[in-house]
Amino acid sequence: MKQGSTGALSVTLCRDPRQFAALEESWNRLFRGCPSATPFQSHAWLHSWWLSYGKEGRLRTVLVRRGEELVGAAALMLVHRPLPRLVALGGGITDHSDVLVAAEHAEQVVPALARGLHRAARSAIVDLREVRPGAAAEALYEAWPGARGKLADSTCMELPALPFDELVKRMPSSGAQRVRAKLRKTDAAGIEEHEVTEPEVPQAVRTLLRLHEKQWRGRGVTPEHLKPRFAEHLTRATRRMVRAGEGRLTEFRLDGKVVAANVTLLSAGLSGGYLYGADPDLRERKVDVATLLLRYETGRALADGRPVVSFLRGSEPYKNHWRPETVVNQRFLMSTAALAPLLRLHESQVTGRERAVDALREAMPAARDWRARINELRVR
Repeated sequence: MKQGSTGALSVTLCRDPRQFAALEESWNRLFRGCPSATPFQSHAWLHSWWLSYGKEGRLRTVLVRRGEELVGAAALMLVHRPLPRLVALGGGITDHSDVLVAAEHAEQVVPALARGLHRAARSAIVDLREVRPGAAAEALYEAWPGARGKLADSTCMELPALPFDELVKRMPSSGAQRVRAKLRKTDAAGIEEHEVTEPEVPQAVRTLLRLHEKQWRGRGVTPEHLKPRFAEHLTRATRRMVRAGEGRLTEFRLDGKVVAANVTLLSAGLSGGYLYGADPDLRERKVDVATLLLRYETGRALADGRPVVSFLRGSEPYKNHWRPETVVNQRFLMSTAALAPLLRLHESQVTGRERAVDALREAMPAARDWRARINELRVR
């Protein structure tokens, strides 16, 4: 670790994965003391991701301490392509990235974290993707002492944690009638819920991923979800998060057989449905899996006192039926003043790619179908 100091605070740069692993207890205290943190900032998620996806010699985690207490952190990794960047741990399988700042020390910690990260980024651009509005990284961005730029990132859908009947009432009357009819058929099928315990997680994750592949077969499954490294990460992270109360894995059983399973990630501010799998045969029984899962998850979020139920990334049509709030993640680009030209080049390249993708989608609606077919071939 490299050491620096800012007033009563000490700022260090952790590059040793073993030291990062040893931070679990203090990291979790900080995680619980940061109200804006999402489940993806938990040590369980980040460390597990590093074990599956991290590159040797690339870890760059900025830590701020007051005495022995960890009061700020930014978990990053150095990448070299297409240009040197410090990116958040979690990569493309993580829906929200952020830094951690203890709420009671925020006024001192944010500038210290910004200065520490500025030193760590002497030869690289800081590229923070998928930052949720209201995140601690917003204050970091405002305090940044060098060049910076902000772009829109992925769209997320969120619902308030209300009794399910209240959510149904938000829908048009015809839609609400269809939902109630679907739930009557679902209840008549006799599906039972089972919350998976920590020792049961490995087998339950295998079942979930099998159902997920079966559910998306022929419709363009995300290739990463079927890779061994993803299964290892999801199993390891879910097991730790279930143990700590930061995650939940629920199975839905019919006649003793698991027909659907869902991983939900939890923080103080939200309950996020991360990944689910369902047997396509449920359609023949007229069971609407999305409605089944949402009713269960909203009930749990309400009971646990979590204010938001998040569909996480994506604006699929089935989500819009519930009239959710649209939340657009942010992408923060930051660098030293000397690297400002490189930052502007990267910013323009990102913007250009996004415009090209939007133009392709508008001009060629079939492009999505071709992508699904390509993904299917890659999986095979």
